[in-house]
Amino acid sequence: MYTFLKKGAPALALLGLALGSCQPELEEPKASAGSADFSRYIAVGNSLTAGFMDGGLYREGQASSYPALLAQQFSRVGGGAFTQPLFTEAQANGSGYLRLAGFTAQGSPITAPVVTSLAIRGFAGNDPTKPLYTKFTEPVNNLGVPGIRMSDITTAGYGSTQGNPYFERITPDASGTQTYLQRISASNPTFFTFWLGNNDVLGFATAGGAANSITARTTFTNNANSAIDALTANGAKGVVALIPDVANIPFFTTVGPAFRSTLAQANVPSAAPFVYTTGTLAPGQPNTRVSTTVASIRDAAGTGNLLLTLTASPYLGLYGQPSGKYWRDFYQQARPSLPATIPNLATFLLVMQIDTLRPFGQTTQNPFPSTLVLDATEQTTVRTATTNFNADLTAKATAKDLAIFDANSFFNGVAANGYATNGQINSASFISGNLFSLDGVHPTPRGYAVVANEMIRVINQKYGSTIPFVDANAYRGVRFP
Repeated sequence: MYTFLKKGAPALALLGLALGSCQPELEEPKASAGSADFSRYIAVGNSLTAGFMDGGLYREGQASSYPALLAQQFSRVGGGAFTQPLFTEAQANGSGYLRLAGFTAQGSPITAPVVTSLAIRGFAGNDPTKPLYTKFTEPVNNLGVPGIRMSDITTAGYGSTQGNPYFERITPDASGTQTYLQRISASNPTFFTFWLGNNDVLGFATAGGAANSITARTTFTNNANSAIDALTANGAKGVVALIPDVANIPFFTTVGPAFRSTLAQANVPSAAPFVYTTGTLAPGQPNTRVSTTVASIRDAAGTGNLLLTLTASPYLGLYGQPSGKYWRDFYQQARPSLPATIPNLATFLLVMQIDTLRPFGQTTQNPFPSTLVLDATEQTTVRTATTNFNADLTAKATAKDLAIFDANSFFNGVAANGYATNGQINSASFISGNLFSLDGVHPTPRGYAVVANEMIRVINQKYGSTIPFVDANAYRGVRFP
């Protein structure tokens, strides 16, 4: 199990006492809406807004989404009904998700998929990789759509069976061509939260820069401005949330330090070769093979500039061995879209110029794949885009006199110092930190409660309200078996 907690525990304990004294449990102020009107609250966003966690969307996550928690608190200051597209109890596991099944002898987590009580009604085009979920076509207040990018909001048909299955789920059949922008334009809120844009950089980062792309700034900004203009058209107030730095989430900070520690315990020198590809990874596409050393992989002290993804974990034990496991897995994934000129694995390996008899990750003939590595250049690309997108979101929110939740600064602070909730220490560590779920990207119920409180904090500051905070400790971190 990966630990981040020990080193900073004394300081965090003091921080916990300080923050704990600020919680409203001791003397709760009289609740007031201030200058805001919460009678019709609409939540706009992606998976974070929907309550996605543990690699899936399921009922418990939906129930503990930050919009649900905000609506619960808004109800104490005049907030109206808040409808979420909840999966039914019988289909409570929704899309399916990961559960923690145990730990290896070395302390690494073992996860297992939950595949019962799902809400899958079929598959688009009978393709098993494209599930369609049980429809929920009543009017909803939570418009969080997992996977949506800012660049998607003007796409006609995004709510059809050929579009995003989560948007399709909440789109009436007669409105299949309605865009997401049109949907939120018709929502008519008195108050809104807007947290959209994470996927415009996240998809590129989690693919190690080897697939997907970062949205062009002009497209991002034009679409964001159109969405915020639509939400404020009738004078609604709201919160605009910024995009966090993805390099600080457990998806990128967990595996590399653990791998470095494992190698050190096995007396593998830090000068041992580490060879990886960078750029697009696909047959016929040129990619660069970079030869460096193990010392380039970021360790627990933050030394090294290569970030390994959480999805790299199954392959790291094969480092230095003549193995083709990754390339076989990659071939199976790519197989449906491969041309007829690549009819089998042998041809695939030949085209990719891979020799699986060579030691994996140590030679240019059998390199570590770019899909599992975010190198320094790619990190800079992600960080620059995040900075630009946040600057444009901030400018628009300021022009509209809206509250701003600086999620980037907030999560950077959590990564550096942890976060205390009523004296209980939490951190950005995988599993042990309480705040991030098993996918290493999305929060746990505790994490969503913390996000809700940070939004309440900026709402209270901006609109002179005194909305009570959520008791974050009432919500769980990662559930242990």
